[in-house]
This record gives sequence, C-alpha cells and structure tokens, in this order.
Amino acid sequence: MTNDRDERLITETGVAARVAAVVEPVIGDLGFRLVRIKVTAQNGCTVQIMAEREDGTMSVADCESVSRAVSPVLDLEDPIGRAYYLEVSSPGIDRPLVRAGDFNRWAGYDAKVEMAVPVAGRKRFRGIVRGAEGGEAVIALPDAKEGEEPLVRLPLSDIGEARLVLTDELVRESLRRGTAPPQDSEKPADPDDQQAHNHPDRPRAKGPGRFKTH
Repeated sequence: MTNDRDERLITETGVAARVAAVVEPVIGDLGFRLVRIKVTAQNGCTVQIMAEREDGTMSVADCESVSRAVSPVLDLEDPIGRAYYLEVSSPGIDRPLVRAGDFNRWAGYDAKVEMAVPVAGRKRFRGIVRGAEGGEAVIALPDAKEGEEPLVRLPLSDIGEARLVLTDELVRESLRRGTAPPQDSEKPADPDDQQAHNHPDRPRAKGPGRFKTH
C-alpha cells in the first residue's frame, strides 16, 4: 500500500474524478501512487493515467503492470460510459506537483503554479519551490518588486495546477535520482493490450494503445 498520509491535494473533476476514484485504490495496492488522470478527445476518447512509485520512478514495465491491473476494473465500473483508449505514463521530468510532499521533494527547482482561487488578485505564479508547510506551497518569486514579499504562500487546496519547469538543472537532478524516463522508451503495448477498451454494444476504437514513460 502507498502512504495515504501524503494524499493528492490537486485532484480532478467530472469524468476524470470518477476514473480516479476507481483507479487510485487499485494501483495503491500495487505500490504505485496516482499523479493525475486526464480524459481527452484524442482518438475519440483517451484516458490518460499518470502514476509513479513512492520514489518517483516509473518504468515501461510498471506502466504495463498498472494498465493490466486497472483495465478490468474500469471495464467493470464503467466510469467512462463509452469506448476509450487507455494510456499509462510516468510523470515525466517537468512533472505535476499534486502533493505537499512533491513541493518538498522538489524544493530548489523552478515551477509554474496556476491558482483556482486567486491570491492577492493573482492567479499565475512562477518561481523557485521552497517547500510546503501548514497546507501552503512556498514559492520564491524572482519577479517580486521592491518592497514586496519575495516569498508567496499559496494554499494547496486552492491550486488548480502546478508543475515543474524543464531546465538543465532539473534534467540533471532527475537523472541523478533515476526519475527521468529513459530515452526512446516509448513502445507499443503487447497485442493483448493494444486494443481500446470497449463494451460489446459500442463500436471498437481504431489504432494501437501505448504505454509511455513521458
């Protein structure tokens, strides 16, 4: 089981939230943490599951394991209500920050944050992550004007989206930690997993599914 004390604070709504409710406990039992769910209109309908191990790593084999575990549960619970492609990936180097622990783990690196609820009339922030404490993400703002507080505290519960900014320093650190996906790591799924997930009374989507390490 994963550590439920560091729960996701930035979550989905609508259909994606229903998928997350089905997927999260399944992959948690396998030792993975859910990062994000997206449901897009790509190829008709694509369900994107972004996950990782506790240490932030996620291999192609891990993606395959997650796909095989969640596919029958999604088909049973049917949170999508239509034919869909399933895509499982790692968070990538410029990863989303969805837990308080993410802000602590990646302190010292550049991030962009978009607030669902404005702070001091402002919704978009970019700066160096300083960590998280007391339910707030602490960001050092390089664009702070003279006389302004250079550190901003953003309520985690009011963040709409946050992610790291791809920089040379971040790439080097991700490689050092082993969280950077290997190059050319995308590969087609096994034949048994290449088809879209369908219901008998709905048309089959066309084209192969894919596992990704982002």
